[in-house]
Amino acid sequence: MTPDRLPPRRITAKDAPAFAGGVPDFPLSETVVARLVKAALDEDQSSNDITTLATVIPTRRARAALVAREAGSICGIPLALAAFCQCDDKVEIRVDVEDGRRVERGTTVLFLTGRARGVLAAERTALNFLQRLSGVATLTAHFVDAVRGTRARIVDTRKTTPGWRRLEKYAVRCGGGTNHRGTLADAVLVKDNHLAALDGDVALAVRKSRELTPAGTFIQIECDHLDQVRAAVDAGADAVLLDNMSLEMMRDAVAIAAGRVLTEASGGVRLDTVRAIAETGVDRISVGALTHSAPALNLALDFE
Repeated sequence: MTPDRLPPRRITAKDAPAFAGGVPDFPLSETVVARLVKAALDEDQSSNDITTLATVIPTRRARAALVAREAGSICGIPLALAAFCQCDDKVEIRVDVEDGRRVERGTTVLFLTGRARGVLAAERTALNFLQRLSGVATLTAHFVDAVRGTRARIVDTRKTTPGWRRLEKYAVRCGGGTNHRGTLADAVLVKDNHLAALDGDVALAVRKSRELTPAGTFIQIECDHLDQVRAAVDAGADAVLLDNMSLEMMRDAVAIAAGRVLTEASGGVRLDTVRAIAETGVDRISVGALTHSAPALNLALDFE
């Protein structure tokens, strides 16, 4: 990966909320960020850090760098800023890397100057947000890189951490991926269990979806075999989800679709298989692992 950085920005506690709201496409309001971060700090009892209270005098100042221990894509800066600022309302933070930027090992992401007690109290909460979301962004970037040059887009799923969906889907975007539907209300996705309730009648599923949902609703049908693909295309679905199909079946499904519907591969997609899947000609590849199995990016806070 090559670094892709903007000029550093200096942030104070007063500026931090505006920064959070100003990050392009960041999904949470200033109020929600403040509430979420406060809940995380309270969970950690940051105001009762007995180790720090016992060993660090109140007037002690600190300078610290938040550093990437490995290459990756950064995500979660607004949340980290909020954590440090809630624990020290006079902290000054230099933002060297903003969300969506790639970093090499050893890159300084943030540089902080403030009360040592506040920085230490916020450290784990800030890192929890940053490491988790940067991990999602980094894994997504790996998948996006693997299919570069094909028509396929990498998309996420609803397999997200409860309560973190908007943040994790934001992290997918920071890694270069595309979001699938955000909630059950956003689009129709007729899966195998829905079809079972309709005795497998794909045409009926599409017709009822058109009749009973708002005009313009996106309708996708999960298909296990090629006959279902043909039925979905003929019924006027917008997309077909090719569930755990072989590469040969996917190529046949793309040919059947012939550009009339979007094709999406899904099921057990891995980094070592995603390129071959993309080369079948599918439009999208959904990867649940982006959000349910992304390893945390190794980030650390180093005091000078």
